Amino acid sequence: MKKIMTGSAVLLISASPLVAGGIERAPQSLSVLFEEGNYAELSFGGVDPTVEGKDIAGFDTGDVAQGYGFVGLAYKHQFNDNLSAAIIMEQPFGADILYPTQPNPLAPNPAVEGSPVLGGTRVEVNSTTFTALARYRFENNFSIHGGIRASKADGRVTLDGAGYSRIAPPYNLQIDDEWGVGYVIGAAYEIPEIAGRVSLTYNSAIEHDFDMTETGDIIAGATGGLTDTISGQYTVKTPRSWTLEGQTGVAEDTLVFGSIRWVKWSEFIVDNGVFPITTPTGGTVPLVEVEDTTTYTLGIGRKFTENWSGSLSFTYEASEGDTVSPLAPTNGRKGVTLAAIYSMDNIKVTTGINYTRLGGSDLGIGETGNKTTVATMDDGHAWGVGVRIGYSF
Repeated sequence: MKKIMTGSAVLLISASPLVAGGIERAPQSLSVLFEEGNYAELSFGGVDPTVEGKDIAGFDTGDVAQGYGFVGLAYKHQFNDNLSAAIIMEQPFGADILYPTQPNPLAPNPAVEGSPVLGGTRVEVNSTTFTALARYRFENNFSIHGGIRASKADGRVTLDGAGYSRIAPPYNLQIDDEWGVGYVIGAAYEIPEIAGRVSLTYNSAIEHDFDMTETGDIIAGATGGLTDTISGQYTVKTPRSWTLEGQTGVAEDTLVFGSIRWVKWSEFIVDNGVFPITTPTGGTVPLVEVEDTTTYTLGIGRKFTENWSGSLSFTYEASEGDTVSPLAPTNGRKGVTLAAIYSMDNIKVTTGINYTRLGGSDLGIGETGNKTTVATMDDGHAWGVGVRIGYSF
């Protein structure tokens, strides 16, 4: 039980990737720190989401959410009974949204996929994060952990269609590769006799000073309606978060686990030459606006034989706000993950499959607190698969 399930049950929370609030794709769990001895792992997989709806003109938007893959690496070293350290590479943030264009907007045909209101609008975000951590365990089963997180990210945004007042040309924003640095700190308490553990971890916000280039017919009110190219260095902040994780044995060979994760997405702000726009009434029109989220996960793990274990977990994230940005067109989610662990000698293979129901939403453009609805998205869904290979030595 302890050898196979301890640590692995919590890892199953991220065995299949997420489509969470904002642009989060992984929960940034530090549970690799709690593996026994020296440990290395490789994880990989993919997600296939479907998000569709209709714009205010009655046209089908088509499927706007693009599929993606992911990969992760981690290494944990046990220096002595009390001190350990780990290095984690992951891809926690990302986005790939594309609104298909309407083939013939002058001849309306709602059966044709593609929105004249949002068609051509796109956002793509890529990120890779490296985290270096140390953990010190005291003799009373308490431990503290902390370290540095460095994140590299890039992206591009296109705003097109009548909803963004784009006839021609569209607005384009190119965000070049840039690093940002933050920190991680937390504490944990363990009861080894029952495979029990509770940990609380804080991830700081990370600021990136990106080189950005904006082109196209600049939105009126921002710079006087000029058609121009604007370049400069501007700041983007990825949000801070708190994560509470826990697990405990409840019967022989049976473990329950869960987590609560809060992310302050309201501080995910893209400042550049055009956005946010100040309106005549004193309000602002941001490029993207996302509400804070709280995500809950609860599951149960069971050891069936000396080699095989499995788990079932459920995830819930409430919908937030009345309208959401077309660049993040879902609101809330409910998911289920089924995972199996095969353990043989020093090797442990975790395979998970996840199904997530993505909440529908109204998409709004305009001033904060006074947005104009431009489309309504139906409930969507996403299938995800993940594989995690761990080696202890």
